[in-house]
Amino acid sequence: MSAVTQAVFDDAATQRIMAVLDKVPDPEIPAVSITDLGIVRSVRSNPPVVQITPTYTGCPATLAIEVSIRTALDAAGMADVGIETVLSPPWTTDWITERGRARLKDYGIAPPPQGIGAKFIRGDEPVGCPHCGSFDTREVSRFGSTPCKALWRCLDCHEPFDRFKCH
Repeated sequence: MSAVTQAVFDDAATQRIMAVLDKVPDPEIPAVSITDLGIVRSVRSNPPVVQITPTYTGCPATLAIEVSIRTALDAAGMADVGIETVLSPPWTTDWITERGRARLKDYGIAPPPQGIGAKFIRGDEPVGCPHCGSFDTREVSRFGSTPCKALWRCLDCHEPFDRFKCH
């Protein structure tokens, strides 16, 4: 559970909504949910609204995420719950949950460590290969399979991998 959503977990309705959202996969990385990534910012109760923040402004997956949320809420009988995109403050990799970080690594994506955004905006610190664990890795390109990731390569196992950009 991210620090952003932790404060709104008081009532049963919010918990039911979050349980539904916890099953909504990220459209670009289906191994993690939108709650794992910290995209779900909060749930307001009056009126009921799910607030989301995309991983970066202009993220092409934002519309797909909204559609997936709407579909999941409707299927759970929660058609009255609205969806609102909030851009400020911007999403940060610090909002990725520990479960999300573990799922990213298991999926072959190097997650940023907690708190890294403030220290290394470019992500120049040593990065462990999600395949073999080696830290003998190099950035190949600042642009990976999606705009929020960079392409890296392990010099030990020679496998390429994506890494979430720190921000």
